[in-house]
Amino acid sequence: MTQPAIKASATKEDETLSDIPLEKQQLITFMVAQQEYAIDIMTIREIKGWTETTSLPNSPAYMRGVINLRGIVVPIIDLKARFGMPLTQPTKTHVVMIVTVSNRIIGLLVDAVCDIITYDISKICPVPQLSSEPQQTILSGLVHMEKRLLGMLILEKIVDQNLIIENHMSQVPKSTLQGE
Repeated sequence: MTQPAIKASATKEDETLSDIPLEKQQLITFMVAQQEYAIDIMTIREIKGWTETTSLPNSPAYMRGVINLRGIVVPIIDLKARFGMPLTQPTKTHVVMIVTVSNRIIGLLVDAVCDIITYDISKICPVPQLSSEPQQTILSGLVHMEKRLLGMLILEKIVDQNLIIENHMSQVPKSTLQGE
């Protein structure tokens, strides 16, 4: 039995919502200073409770230090401080999201992880431009969820590439970066 021929092109009248593939993305949401943000869940390697860090000299104020995560030295960035606010005073309720950014493993100190959501990426709203000069924003867009807006972070802009000391990252086995 042969399959019916598929039309090469369709008019708008022929298309229904079920014919149009929706591009969905899973996001993880988290809180920083009573504001909710989101990142692609595929960047998350693990989420762990706060542990004290070892400070590194001449680091930016938002870099809390480094931790040893199963033999890998991981720099920890305080997102609240990175956003220009005072340093977080971490407690047992704070968490560190271990993420992969540009093939590097980084920890992000946040107040709490909230939820995992699936979102239609075509519905992500642009960040309003506040001046005539191009913005160096850390947000790729805004996600509208029920009665709240979440800022979609661009992790590559959160992490100062000069911050990550190459000799620390050279200790990361390639298999660790590839998720093996």
